[in-house]
Amino acid sequence: MTESSSVPTIGVFDSGFGGLTVLRALIALAPQAHYSFIGDTARLPYGSKSRRTIARYAAQSARFLVEEEGADYLVIACNTASALALEDIRAAVPSSVSVIGVIEPGAQAARRASKTGDVLVIATDATVHSHAYAAACRTQGLRTLEKACPLLVPLVEEGWVTPSTLNEPLAPQTASAPPQLAVTAEVVRIYLEELSTEAAAEGLNPDTLVLGCTHYPLLKPIIERVLPAGTKIIDSAQSTASELVMYLCRDLGAPPKPAPTDPILRFFATDSVEKFERLGSRFLGRPVGNVQLVDLGG
Repeated sequence: MTESSSVPTIGVFDSGFGGLTVLRALIALAPQAHYSFIGDTARLPYGSKSRRTIARYAAQSARFLVEEEGADYLVIACNTASALALEDIRAAVPSSVSVIGVIEPGAQAARRASKTGDVLVIATDATVHSHAYAAACRTQGLRTLEKACPLLVPLVEEGWVTPSTLNEPLAPQTASAPPQLAVTAEVVRIYLEELSTEAAAEGLNPDTLVLGCTHYPLLKPIIERVLPAGTKIIDSAQSTASELVMYLCRDLGAPPKPAPTDPILRFFATDSVEKFERLGSRFLGRPVGNVQLVDLGG
């Protein structure tokens, strides 16, 4: 570990910048760590690539974080890479480096939250088609229904979301509410109503919804308004951060201590640095500052 055995370096990888919501959750729970985040923006979206190509790209980012940034832990803040390339990533780095994906922690959190044993998952097309969440939930004894929501990521990236922070409730609808927000709320409502109808047709009684995309935490206030009262929402970013804290407690022998200063953060992108800097603060909840351009090869 860098500087001292009590200050770990945590590498966070995503194909873009949605994984900054995972980094945000990590900082909240483990502010004493040093963080390096890389977004492989030159080669997104990963969902349209073959499993072999995704594994190669993800392994390159993982090696960069370990070899160049000295990461002691790797958090794969990308649902597609977690679904299709987690074992390839583990094989690409030393066995001493702990590698955590976003899917298993989300499934485990769903198991703890659900009383009926029936869980819904919303995610991107690529993640749903991988059925990684269904498989992970099945190992937890859960019945799962997944739904692809392809319009949600572009709506988030366009900024058509609540202007409040991730932890603030959505303000009541008013005549002066931004029309963009109304559009996003309607899209969310349609997707969730379709999912509810499909669940009823399959005889499911879901009481838990898993957000299976790192963009979706920005939609949580809207989703909460649409879901039936009492439905639990599992934010895989929060679940992954909690999983990392368990690793830190195991390795350091104590819970993380508050940091006396802001955490050390380093950001890298393989392309679109300006876009990363512009949109990154929306996902991270703070300015990302300078983003360094890196070339990981073909």
